[in-house]
Amino acid sequence: MAEKDQQHEEHRLIAERRRKLGEWRNSGAAFPNDFGRTHLAADLQRNYAEHDAEALQAAAIPVQIAGRLILKRVMGKASFATLRDMSGDIQLFVRRDDLPEGVYQSFKGWDAGDIVGATGLLMRTQTGELSVHCDSLRLLTKSLRPLPDKYHGLEDTEVRYRQRYLDLMTNPTVREAFYTRSHIVRYIREYFHAKGYLEVETPMMQPIPGGATARPFVTHHNALERDLYLRVAPELYLKRLLVGGFEKVYEINRNFRNEGVSTRHNPEFTMLEFYEAYSDYRVAMDLTEDLLRGLARDVLGTESITYQGESIDFGSDFARVTVAEAVVAQNPELKGQLSSPEALRLRLDALGVPTQPHWGVGKLLLEIFEKTAEGELRQPTFVTDYPTEVSPLARPRDDDPSVTERFELIVAGREIANGFSELNDAEDQARRFQQQAEEKAAGDAEAMHYDADYIRALEYGMPPAVGEGIGIDRLVMLLTDAPSIRDVLLFPAMRPQAADKAD
Repeated sequence: MAEKDQQHEEHRLIAERRRKLGEWRNSGAAFPNDFGRTHLAADLQRNYAEHDAEALQAAAIPVQIAGRLILKRVMGKASFATLRDMSGDIQLFVRRDDLPEGVYQSFKGWDAGDIVGATGLLMRTQTGELSVHCDSLRLLTKSLRPLPDKYHGLEDTEVRYRQRYLDLMTNPTVREAFYTRSHIVRYIREYFHAKGYLEVETPMMQPIPGGATARPFVTHHNALERDLYLRVAPELYLKRLLVGGFEKVYEINRNFRNEGVSTRHNPEFTMLEFYEAYSDYRVAMDLTEDLLRGLARDVLGTESITYQGESIDFGSDFARVTVAEAVVAQNPELKGQLSSPEALRLRLDALGVPTQPHWGVGKLLLEIFEKTAEGELRQPTFVTDYPTEVSPLARPRDDDPSVTERFELIVAGREIANGFSELNDAEDQARRFQQQAEEKAAGDAEAMHYDADYIRALEYGMPPAVGEGIGIDRLVMLLTDAPSIRDVLLFPAMRPQAADKAD
């Protein structure tokens, strides 16, 4: 059907539904709010899975259910319908002679998408399907727009993201992915609670955007008469809590970065960040490995998962390699030349990666790693010894101050976590902030600001500690086999449509 014909048909169906709504309003019964539900579809399907027709008839189990009318098959004096609630689907068996006068006639005029309440006894049909034999039916909400095709569901990816309510309504697998996301977050909270961590909340609007090298969003507070930034990370506030005496803290938070949008990036995203005093990055790596292994087992029932056709094993020990080792493995010609800025620039030139004159060896090395090595790490791998130049908040290694006690966890070629032993030397941190400020002045929009209050906090003394951030969205992508971050965000950021721009 041509697009214009489809639009015409949709307008006709909407007009017809509005006519029905008008009749309903005139009856004085429109949009009631006094129907109480006693059961969910999935609970009924699970609890009575073993009951045959005779057992159900003998038990005479009364139920009250409510949900969206997904499918209706009218057959004379008896009909079948499918009702969908938050848990799943259940069938209704509707017979004219079992209902109050006029209800069956009204039911025949109801549309797919209408929200309905039903009461009756559980039964099994001749085909063995668990059903509710209705003795009462009520229309609770009139749907004015037709649902997508019942056999194919909502398939247009763009529409699915923009109208997530319609996607959830018609695609049960999508609903399941977001139930899984909730399960993941709940497991993480329980895990850290069991280890004695305190869950805290830190500001989303900050006078200085700190804790990550990223471009922030800017807003203005009228009463305070000042610009504020949506946080790019909660790190500096969580470490202030270490100074204050909360020695094990975590936050599951929303962060905002004014950067590109892709299958892995959304301007706002969810992070877990945790900090523990008197521990270092080795402890965090062990904890992360234990957390993810237990998470996969609890959520999926297995430590070996499949992501986009590739087997990912969380059950085996995670590999550990340094940045330098990973670079040489993919760029053997650089062996013995990792300290040469000229050699690194030549390699980046060959890769087509533009460089800046002020970049040192550490930044050049990281660019090569991200371009050539990161994507090759498929199984869970801790990459360690990140250059100090690109790790402004991490503690340098005692035996080699050019690198830090920092790691990133890479799975399926993408960063899942970033952690390090914290820099608690106030003077060293001040020098690094100053260097970041100079880089910002030179044009690096992602360089950090100088945070004088954080330096003041460090001057009171922060215990040695480790901190880490884990990307919840990317973790959910892995555990739900989602190819795009938009598949695991209920309302992802989208470019405006033509109609939006016109408005």
